[in-house]
Amino acid sequence: MTRPKVSKGGLVTDEERAEIIRLHGEGKGRNEIARLTRRSQRTVSLICAEEGLAFDVTMTEEATRHRVAQLAERRAVLAEALQGDAERLTELLWQPCTVFSFGGKDNTYAEKKFDEPPAAEKRNLMAAANLAVEKSLKLLPPRDDDGAEQVGSLLTSLYDKLRDRHGDG
Repeated sequence: MTRPKVSKGGLVTDEERAEIIRLHGEGKGRNEIARLTRRSQRTVSLICAEEGLAFDVTMTEEATRHRVAQLAERRAVLAEALQGDAERLTELLWQPCTVFSFGGKDNTYAEKKFDEPPAAEKRNLMAAANLAVEKSLKLLPPRDDDGAEQVGSLLTSLYDKLRDRHGDG
């Protein structure tokens, strides 16, 4: 006769133990057995270990590989979007703009049009573009054929692209 073990849900009866072993024999996974028997995953693992039973992790490993690949793809898409954001923000450095504010005791609105943003606004645009590039590079660092990061060359390339577009060379 098997001895009952104490688990978070109380003593495990011989019937519950037999059910866990039976479900394992049907090829059910630890999480599913825990859900069906209303026992913790740890309790299921301990009982199966005591009986010398192991779980097939092939499907779990494959699912994990698939999920890791999906996340890598999503990071690449986000990195590309952030790079595009940085490019759009830097384009705004040379575009006509309207600067506005609300102020005074009556909270009045005032605006002024400029051929290109004033220095403070350019600084804000550059800071936002820099942040977007930085986050993009953290999500997906560029690498050369040897796998070495090429952050400097990416930033230089972005700068050269902007300089060429606006004739600031």
